[in-house]
Amino acid sequence: MENILDTVRRIHFVGIGGSGICPIAEILLHKGYQISGSDLNESDTLDRVKTYGIPVYMGHRPENVGDAQCVVYTSAAKPDNPELVEARRRGIPTLERSEMLGMLSDRFREMVGIAATHGKTTTSSMLTQITLEAGRDPSAIIGGKLPLLGSNSRVGKSQLLVCEADEYKDTFLHLHPAVAVLLNLEVDHLDYFKDLDHIVRSFHQYAEQTREAVIFNGESENLRRALQGISGKRLVSFGLGSNNDYWPGEITPRERTQRSFTLMHGSEALGRVDLQVPGMHNVLDAVAAGAAAHVLGISGEDICRSLSRFTGTHRRFELLGNFGGIQIADDFAHHPTELRATLTTAMEMGYREVWAIFQPHTYSRTYDLLEDFAQALAIPDHVIMTEILAVREENVYGIHTSDLAAKIPGSVWFSSFAAIEDYVMERAQPGDLILTLGGGDIYKCANQLVDRYRAREER
Repeated sequence: MENILDTVRRIHFVGIGGSGICPIAEILLHKGYQISGSDLNESDTLDRVKTYGIPVYMGHRPENVGDAQCVVYTSAAKPDNPELVEARRRGIPTLERSEMLGMLSDRFREMVGIAATHGKTTTSSMLTQITLEAGRDPSAIIGGKLPLLGSNSRVGKSQLLVCEADEYKDTFLHLHPAVAVLLNLEVDHLDYFKDLDHIVRSFHQYAEQTREAVIFNGESENLRRALQGISGKRLVSFGLGSNNDYWPGEITPRERTQRSFTLMHGSEALGRVDLQVPGMHNVLDAVAAGAAAHVLGISGEDICRSLSRFTGTHRRFELLGNFGGIQIADDFAHHPTELRATLTTAMEMGYREVWAIFQPHTYSRTYDLLEDFAQALAIPDHVIMTEILAVREENVYGIHTSDLAAKIPGSVWFSSFAAIEDYVMERAQPGDLILTLGGGDIYKCANQLVDRYRAREER
């Protein structure tokens, strides 16, 4: 397929303030392309775009397209978006965000694409920090804000790009990485994928179109299935067991649920990691990031030093404040496996009681994984839920939060964040953790709790 970046110089972005589309615009700007964009809402991301001098229009209108030679749009844009309609009328090529990401990533000789059902953002953030601190000057496109960068992206001058590879709707099949990192493979997104076999085939194709090395979780049966028949590239395994190429040796506890471990490459110790983020799932992500960095030629000393400095990513067990001994935190977990890992970690951290506030994300995921959600949400002391966030779907499944609550003894649900805040603030006591969880806008509830507790303290 012809790469449109070879033939155009002026590109317009519909939804330029989106966290997934803004980094693409930034990198293209620094590569010499003329960029413009439009959006409906002000945001921190949009403010960052404006600091580069990019013309940004508020609202979507046909005249915003201007003299663009190509229009890139967010997946949230509808077909009747005025700017897309205008581009089609004038015969200007239009590309969905993932298509442009594929074409942009082909411009990087060392592109690392990190794919998984969960863990992509943390591992991408870890690898970005390692490569940056090792002097490799990477570009990066991450799904969450990395404190070291103050954003979810970075523009470097080298040929190295660290990028999340999203499997939803097979968007990662637009990518042809030099190195693929496969963290896990589980049932999800059944509003698009037909079944597990369909997901396995997609991961197989992604591995097939990887150019040099595939780094994979050797303890995932589904990933091993996906890699059957893959040849012509280096296959590198990681996992908790010593039978993998990379693994964590001598794991010892640190504060609460943090761990220290020796990063092993076969029988060779690459160095000691004092991980600052909690939970065994983060140990595994750190080993994956370390394996990828080592394959890129970074020393064990540099890898372990950076992993020990890593302090987490936005919305990944992010501590927001402590008010009179009540800790508030927020996490992106929205799949049962993620919830299980996060809630197990929370319960091991020594809090008096854990109050989990969960926002179910999409009807299809809630319907297909109902029993798994119920089992994961039985872990904390208390569960409070919102109604299911529809996102991109109609409720053709007839599923409601009440169906999930019926399977979790003692759980409650409310139709508004304000009601949830009232409920938990009346009951939480010093020594408790209030943890919001979900892939939607549940973080707003966490922020409102912070504001309300702060206002209470100031009275």
